[in-house]
Amino acid sequence: MPPTLNPRLSAEQVAEYQREGYLVYREPVFSPAKFAGLKACFEEILADLPEGFSPEAMDVPHFSFPRLYEWLFDDEVLDLVEPILGEDIALFSSHFISKPGYTGKRVPWHEDSAYWRDYMEPMQVVTVWLATDPSTRENGCMQVIPRTQFNGYSTYEPVDHETNVFSTEIIRPQRDDSRAVAIELQPNQASLHDGKLQHYSEANTSPLRRCGYTMRYISTRTRINEAKIGSFQKIFLARGRDHAGNSYGDPTQTYMEMARTRTKHIRSGH
Repeated sequence: MPPTLNPRLSAEQVAEYQREGYLVYREPVFSPAKFAGLKACFEEILADLPEGFSPEAMDVPHFSFPRLYEWLFDDEVLDLVEPILGEDIALFSSHFISKPGYTGKRVPWHEDSAYWRDYMEPMQVVTVWLATDPSTRENGCMQVIPRTQFNGYSTYEPVDHETNVFSTEIIRPQRDDSRAVAIELQPNQASLHDGKLQHYSEANTSPLRRCGYTMRYISTRTRINEAKIGSFQKIFLARGRDHAGNSYGDPTQTYMEMARTRTKHIRSGH
């Protein structure tokens, strides 16, 4: 793999990510002005949500608001994932996960890859989880079980969708909650996690909103199964060139109908 021109991760950090399945990045991801712009963009999108729409379910907002590519394609983010994925990078998805104070729903234990298992080969997705609000134990920060990215696909069982963002959860015998690590972040800090890592977050019963922006990337050497995702998913070339014969969306266009299809048929966020 060629060296990254401006890597933001050391060799030790990359090794930690590959070993543990996640990495906490305590440095500011964006410049203060750039981060303030993203926060303002999110607040505008949130204010325009239809009445009754769950703010935890702000899936693929870039389909409807192309200005988000300003941050999704920014070198400050891509230089975080290039040391892991290589120099040729595609944007797979993004999602605002906003848990309102007092009423924010729980996110059940899951692996992101469980929702994508027929979508790509190989299954290698890096998620940058950017804190737009403080993310703490009190307001339902993400928690992970280290090294579970090596487990394969788990078995799921139903949970109450009224109190959970998703309707299924990894069965208890296939996870060890006692090993969970809480990832507490300040605004403009981030964590990175592997698509196969087990993670969850508690409901937000505090008065403080908790919002994060997940930015998900793959190598362009990953082959996308267009027959499976063509009606509700577009990937976008973020850096470098394609190596797998994939087709890419146009970041100057909106994909409103595709966004509506996802809202109807896809579990929120994945």
